Amino acid sequence: MTFRYIDAFAPVSLDQLNATADLLNRVDRKYLLPLVELDAFLGSLVSSCVVLEINARRSFGYRSVYFDDAERSSYHTSATGRRQRFKVRTRTYLDSGECMAEVKVRGPRGQNVKLRQSHPADQPTRLGSGLEFVDRTLAGRGCAHHLRPVLRTTYSRTTFLHVASNSRVTIDTGLSAAHLQGVQAISIPELAIVETKSAGVASTIDRWLWAHGHRPSKVSKYATLMAMLDPSLSHNKWHRTVQQIEPYAERCDRVRAAFVSAAELHRRSLVAQ
Repeated sequence: MTFRYIDAFAPVSLDQLNATADLLNRVDRKYLLPLVELDAFLGSLVSSCVVLEINARRSFGYRSVYFDDAERSSYHTSATGRRQRFKVRTRTYLDSGECMAEVKVRGPRGQNVKLRQSHPADQPTRLGSGLEFVDRTLAGRGCAHHLRPVLRTTYSRTTFLHVASNSRVTIDTGLSAAHLQGVQAISIPELAIVETKSAGVASTIDRWLWAHGHRPSKVSKYATLMAMLDPSLSHNKWHRTVQQIEPYAERCDRVRAAFVSAAELHRRSLVAQ
């Protein structure tokens, strides 16, 4: 799908974006938008936002592998809203080949705190040398050595910077996921996840979305997709979100899903390259 306004946005480099809005400590708000509604939304951003551009590209492929233990501690602490919840993953940037090990924890005042370090690109499903980093970040809870890869997601992302507030907006499209300890996979090609990332108060973009009938959704790629792929998990917290996503979901077995290639990600992307 081609976004008709994309050429109207001024570009911003990755260095400039990080210098103005690194936002590793932030408040995230997520919204589910059908692709057919994205033109109207993004058309409202042209005068106030710039778009991340790297090597003449404005849409980038991501692959994430999420880790959890046998008791699904990461999933359940999120589902029950516990203060000590956490998320561990590797994230591969498909265009550059760079890979990071990342840990997200809940900080003060509801902020999400993300810590990360470089990770071997050929080991996305193994924590390996990242075990010490994960264990240290999780304050020595001793769970790092029990973590195993459980979910793989792939999608394309376009990132915008709202200049006046130094806040970010990301739009993820072409989302696909596979349960790594099961047989199920899912793709959601006609739905976008819009995420605003700010240091605290709601941004101008949040208020625009609210004014046009879009309210924040409880969307965690890991928890929501696990709830959809593993019926044994309690998903009361995600019930409404699952209901919103389900009409757009296409299910298949994991063998047929395999890895979604970078080329396929970009073909289904919001921005045609």
